[in-house]
Amino acid sequence: MKMTTQVAFLFLCLQGLQSAEISTVLGTGEAGFSGNGGPATQAKIRGPFGVVRGPNGCLYVCDTYNHCMRKIDAKGIVTTVAGKGGEKGYAGDGGLATEALLNEPYEVRFDQAGNMYFVEMMNHVIRKVDAKSGKISTIAGTGERGFSGDGESAKQAKFNRPHSIQFEPKGDLFVCDIGNHRIRRIDMKTGKISTFSGTGKKEQTKDGGKISEVDLNGPRAIDVMGNTMWLALREGNAVYRMELDKGTIHHVAGTGKKGFTGNGGPAQKATLSGPKGIAIGPNGNIYLADTESHSVRMIDLKTSKLELIAGDGKKGDGPEGQNLKKCQMDRLHGIFVDKDGSIYIGDTNTNRIRVIRP
Repeated sequence: MKMTTQVAFLFLCLQGLQSAEISTVLGTGEAGFSGNGGPATQAKIRGPFGVVRGPNGCLYVCDTYNHCMRKIDAKGIVTTVAGKGGEKGYAGDGGLATEALLNEPYEVRFDQAGNMYFVEMMNHVIRKVDAKSGKISTIAGTGERGFSGDGESAKQAKFNRPHSIQFEPKGDLFVCDIGNHRIRRIDMKTGKISTFSGTGKKEQTKDGGKISEVDLNGPRAIDVMGNTMWLALREGNAVYRMELDKGTIHHVAGTGKKGFTGNGGPAQKATLSGPKGIAIGPNGNIYLADTESHSVRMIDLKTSKLELIAGDGKKGDGPEGQNLKKCQMDRLHGIFVDKDGSIYIGDTNTNRIRVIRP
């Protein structure tokens, strides 16, 4: 009997995870700021969050508590590409990104032109580094915490601790405005901002409701593929699927209660523990940085089950190697799944970027 291409791919992915290995690609485990120009595994970082593969093939990391952005090239060499490293503030727009001051960059993305965008949670802004000039600018937020600006220029809008960003197929930018319990949308052609989802109320999200009318309890992390957005609610301890073309939202995982139960069973009946990172894998499955259970978990869309990928629910630091479920982590925030199925993790309190390679 012939397997379909999709089933065969899923089989290979499962086989890959069974023989996978977890290791460190950036950081020594000791908090600090060092190593530019040298091997990434010998460099020191401090509390990394977001991680993503750039269009040039390099890996980009939010070195959050060093208030800078770092890059790992194909040879494994690390450099700082934005911020001064260890010095926080809000300055430098119009100049080179490496001379700017940042304040806790949390997540990083790239547009189709190769420009880099990242959220600075404690500055309440989104900034851009031009791919050609290397200059930095603020594209959204005044730097003052609050809620305002819908219908006007995003540069004049106020956010309350923005955390996650992602582009949709048409090029507009979505922002998780967590303190305002909203997802906001920036029209990248006009520069105007609007509320895409969330009423501002910290209440349970209605399954099957309209995106524009539902309450969102701590919208923390998003990822988008095609006409579907995946949303992790940190305070809500749940994952929802948003159908952008239909304007509806659907419950996928988490009961709403905080916990670490249900691995191997129905995702909707499992408990999550403050998920702060979400990523779509090449096979369409959804990967979570389940922050407060210190684990990587996966929603299998074929079976609707929640699977434990790495970690044991307790915080720690390793051991690394082939037994993924024995490798303890400590409040991971960032997660990114590469085209080959490799899972990159911003393991915040161990001061490491880890990778699970199938």
